[in-house]
Amino acid sequence: MEEIFWIKPEERGIIPIGKLHISRSLKKLIKAKTFHSTVNKCFAEVVKRCADRKNTWINSKLFDLYIELHKGGHAISVEIWQNKDLIGGLFGITVGSCFCGESMFSTATNGSKLALIVTMARLKYNKYRLFDTQFPTSHLQSMGGKTISQATYENLLSHLIYDERTLLSLPKNYSWPELLQLNNHIL
Repeated sequence: MEEIFWIKPEERGIIPIGKLHISRSLKKLIKAKTFHSTVNKCFAEVVKRCADRKNTWINSKLFDLYIELHKGGHAISVEIWQNKDLIGGLFGITVGSCFCGESMFSTATNGSKLALIVTMARLKYNKYRLFDTQFPTSHLQSMGGKTISQATYENLLSHLIYDERTLLSLPKNYSWPELLQLNNHIL
């Protein structure tokens, strides 16, 4: 039987809402290419692609649990498309006004970064108060990630879990410049 490993790190990674750092080169890429995003179009596929790496913690038991959370409206995926190709995405769990990013993937340069931009725009638009990235990493720190103590995280979470939000609200056909503006950037 597969095990689920529970990890409680001493330090947590977060990205403050609306404080995602978007490099000039990424803005240029957005201007030059045609990307579009969807939410929950292919949740299971995003989780599969996130698990498709040499070392993964997403086993079949966790995969099934994520699918159940998704069916119950507590887990979402953000997908990035270039033409008809899925080139990046992420998925996470919503708990009140906290979004817990579980994993992300990219099959093309910057695919996961584009998914972070869309996710942050949705978090800000829907008045979420915490974007939990679990672990502080250099990749996430380069995009505005911060490190907080587990005690600070638990205190924040205790105030947010009953503050229900949804990531599904966003006006249709939001353009990349509008998504960047929600991230406090201009294209």
